[in-house]
Amino acid sequence: MSQNPGYPPQNQPPYPAYGAPQGFPQPPYPQQPGFGGPPPGQYNRPPPAHPGQYDRAPVAPPGQPGYPPQGPPPGAGYPPYGGPPQQFPPHGGPGYPPGPQPGPYGGGPVGGYPQQPLQHPMHSAPPAQPSPGYIPGQVAPGDFQREADALRKAMKGFGTDEKALVQILSQPDALQMAGIRQTYTNYIRRDLYKDVKSETSGYFRDSLLAVIDGPLMHDVTSAREAVKGIGTKEWLLNDVLVGRSNADLKSIKATYERTYGRSLEKDVKDDLSYETQNLFTMILRADRHEESFPIDPRAIEEEARSLHSATAARMRNNVQEVCSIFARSSDNELRAINQAFTARYNVSLEKHIDKEFSGHMKEALLQMLRGAVDPAMRDAELLEDCMKGMGTKDVKLVSRVVRLHWNRAHKDQIKRAYRHRYGKDLIERVRGETSGDYQRFMVALLQ
Repeated sequence: MSQNPGYPPQNQPPYPAYGAPQGFPQPPYPQQPGFGGPPPGQYNRPPPAHPGQYDRAPVAPPGQPGYPPQGPPPGAGYPPYGGPPQQFPPHGGPGYPPGPQPGPYGGGPVGGYPQQPLQHPMHSAPPAQPSPGYIPGQVAPGDFQREADALRKAMKGFGTDEKALVQILSQPDALQMAGIRQTYTNYIRRDLYKDVKSETSGYFRDSLLAVIDGPLMHDVTSAREAVKGIGTKEWLLNDVLVGRSNADLKSIKATYERTYGRSLEKDVKDDLSYETQNLFTMILRADRHEESFPIDPRAIEEEARSLHSATAARMRNNVQEVCSIFARSSDNELRAINQAFTARYNVSLEKHIDKEFSGHMKEALLQMLRGAVDPAMRDAELLEDCMKGMGTKDVKLVSRVVRLHWNRAHKDQIKRAYRHRYGKDLIERVRGETSGDYQRFMVALLQ
């Protein structure tokens, strides 16, 4: 996330720059360890960017002695996660940090901010680039014949070497996977997706195919699965579309139309009821404020007040206003709005949304907010949702494990968050909910 001089520090855990659920950084190409070098399976994984607060298991509930602090490294300037809301001095008052950002509401300088002409964020902030794997045709450079040969050998003739499939396909990142698939097509003269589909079955097959598809096509096919037929898979629609970067959303929309000859916006609109229809219409416009746009304190305070007045003490919530604020705000802004709302009204925005909304609308708004405030904890909770209670929700588990597999630094943070939240090891939890080749592949993707 970009740092925003002039606004009080945000209550953000010390994660690597993340953005949206798949807003991960570009891999360090031209060559990564493990491809064009050692045999398949000897892939090196980069260590976490830095130790996180989730390295320790929880020892006490929030607010009690021994609770591991959640927040950025020491000196970042905000209270521990779960502590009292931070109180800021009045705008322009003593102790309010100066900064260069203009306020979009006019009215003179705010807290040392020089007055400047109104600028729309989208016109003054550089747009984020698509995540790796979200540009069709983009592949990692390198020689992937070794992997292509090993994959063909695993499936050729009588029987299938499932362990080899697990070993090879669990390792590549998004662009390396695209390179392997392209090499398999050009060198072996066969379709890797079709070969794996014909040689495997069940959730093992589903997870292998999702990895072979890569993040963009997995999202596109998931979006189609969410809206086709009778009813809507609301959780899947949330996972694919909520909290995404503008660049990734545009890639998903364009590829959806190219693949199915249909408009994703129209399909989603036709499948949802009025209020959630409006929210997802706004999301699919893909015009969120970019993360690089500096935060303006006056705008944040105004948004916090607008959210409160649109919901509290009303016979009927002004859903349009709430959806508009959530859909246009960057993750940086949502974190700031959450902090300002908590400080002003002495209740977290999450609790307020949970109280004021229900159903799909509530789940979508909360997923957006949690993804901005603490993306690793949000994803840890989404994984637990796949496994809690009677039986395992395997379709959800496959989709979510494959999706987080593409961002390894974030995956490490999720494992820490999961242990912190549930006092258990995520890999062991998944191991206990799965079996056979399916189990081996899920565990390999999480390692």
